Amino acid sequence: MPRIDKIILLVGLMGSGKTSVGKRLARRLSLPFIDGDQEIEKAAGLSLVDVLKCFGEKEYRAGEERVMKRLLQGSPCVLASGGGSFVASQTRELAKNHALTIWLKADIDTLYHRTAGRTRRPFLLGDNDTVKAKLQEYITEEYPYYSEADIVVETHEEKVENTVKRVVAAINNFYRKQQNETVRPTKQQYN
Repeated sequence: MPRIDKIILLVGLMGSGKTSVGKRLARRLSLPFIDGDQEIEKAAGLSLVDVLKCFGEKEYRAGEERVMKRLLQGSPCVLASGGGSFVASQTRELAKNHALTIWLKADIDTLYHRTAGRTRRPFLLGDNDTVKAKLQEYITEEYPYYSEADIVVETHEEKVENTVKRVVAAINNFYRKQQNETVRPTKQQYN
C-alpha cells in the first residue's frame, strides 16, 4: 500500500456505504475517519433532520458546502461526504485538488434496502414508494456528478469487509497506474 498523503473522499448516494466502508478503510489505512454528516450536525448544533426543517434545503446545502470546504483543506483522512455534497461544484473542485475521490456506486435496490425506514436521512422520509421514487430521482440527478470521481467501486449486498478489500485494491491500482503515467490516470471501475 502506498503512503497516503491526501484525503480519501468517499462519495455516493445515501446508503452506498460511505460511513461503514469509511470507518473500516480508515483503520486499514491508519488514517482518521471523519463523517461529513456528523460534522454538519456539530457545526449546526442540530440533527440533519432538524437543520433541514429549521433552515430549508438551500441553507442546508450552503452549510454542507462550508463544512466540506473546511474538511477538504484538512489533513489526510478518510472522509465520508454527505449524500449530495459532491454535487456542489466548489466541493468537486476542492476534491480534485486535495483528495482522491472514490464513488461507492450502488443500484437502486441496494440503496433502498439500506435506507428504508431510517429516520436520520432527512431527504428520504416518506413511505416505501416515495423513498424508492426519491432514490431514483437522486440517481438520475447526481450520478453524473459522482462519475467525476477518480475511482468507481460498485457496492453490493455483501459483507462490508469485502467492499473495503475492493476499495483498497482500487487505491493500490490507482497509485500504481499513476506512478507509471505522467498524466492523471483515467477513472477505474471495480465491480
